[in-house]
Amino acid sequence: MAVHSDLHSERGALRGEHPGRAANPVIKVHDIAWLEFSKPDLDRAEVFGRAFGFVTSYRDGRELHLRGTQAGAPCVIIRKGRGTRFLGPAFRAADARDLLRLADATGARVRPLPETLGGSVVDLADPGGLPVRVVAGTEELPALAAQSAQRLNLAGGIDRINGTQRPPREPAGVRRLGHVVLQSTAYRRTLDWYLRHLGLIVSDFLYYEGQRERGPTMSFIRCDRGPTPTDHHTLALTLGPSDRYVHSAYEVADLDALAAGGAYLLDEGYKRSWGIGRHIQGSQIFDYWRDPDGFLVEHFTDSDMFDSGLEPGWAPMTASGLAQWGPPATKDFLGIAPGRESLAELRSILTALRSHDNEFDLDRLRGLLKVATS
Repeated sequence: MAVHSDLHSERGALRGEHPGRAANPVIKVHDIAWLEFSKPDLDRAEVFGRAFGFVTSYRDGRELHLRGTQAGAPCVIIRKGRGTRFLGPAFRAADARDLLRLADATGARVRPLPETLGGSVVDLADPGGLPVRVVAGTEELPALAAQSAQRLNLAGGIDRINGTQRPPREPAGVRRLGHVVLQSTAYRRTLDWYLRHLGLIVSDFLYYEGQRERGPTMSFIRCDRGPTPTDHHTLALTLGPSDRYVHSAYEVADLDALAAGGAYLLDEGYKRSWGIGRHIQGSQIFDYWRDPDGFLVEHFTDSDMFDSGLEPGWAPMTASGLAQWGPPATKDFLGIAPGRESLAELRSILTALRSHDNEFDLDRLRGLLKVATS
């Protein structure tokens, strides 16, 4: 594998640290397929979805599918329910034979998906109990006309002559689902489960400062498609006092689409959580928003793409280390702003510290608090 040096983290692994991949995974998923949510108001969810840049691909009284412009499956499936809840991610297998291998290894069954999606699914649960679906043979939605990237006059050359730059103030056209970030009280068990069952591999590990010897507390994880480059992370996992959804991210054309789309969302009365900036791990230009149900969602552009030959990087976890440039990470993004979310997390901290069946202990709490103030 390629030596990890000055690419996207402070350094590579030390002797004996987690290798970032399973020696013999059951299958290797091809990509993330979609995310599923439960929400009580599908009309409100659809209005925000369109303002955020999705296109509705299916709608009835009980279900809403929101898609990007790239060919493939919908990005988000929202089911009507009494409360708001993240129902879990779906990953796309390379082919239907992988579903049979996964079912044989786990004791699960291969079942048909509804006609609105087509194809087949194996339903699993990760160590935290989160439903995880692996699908194959789903209906391929055709590509739609996509928002074009702007032609730029940069220092290296001129691409626009006798023309002006007037990006419209409109929804940032979502191209595709990029990744989902999850928090787990059993981070190491959950990480190993995804690497073992789905064949994912780690791009970057983060650890609490002063606690590296206890192992990582966050990982950015990509699909293993051999020499074919894939997103720096399709899934990210972080240790915390509760098992929960953190955020999901959706690709847009370029910085102008992201910024003008953000201006449109502000005009429509929606709340920016954090942005605009550029991340360190993954290098994405980002902009984070809260949907009306409180879920954190991200527009991103210009992500790192890695093949399978690059080994994981290692770096300390700090709030200031989340971005190369941009405003400081907000309390809302970090989950410490006064409100229902921070109160729920506080209750989760007390519960986790009383339990012995998780990895979140008092030292880990001290490390997390240091992250928030670093």
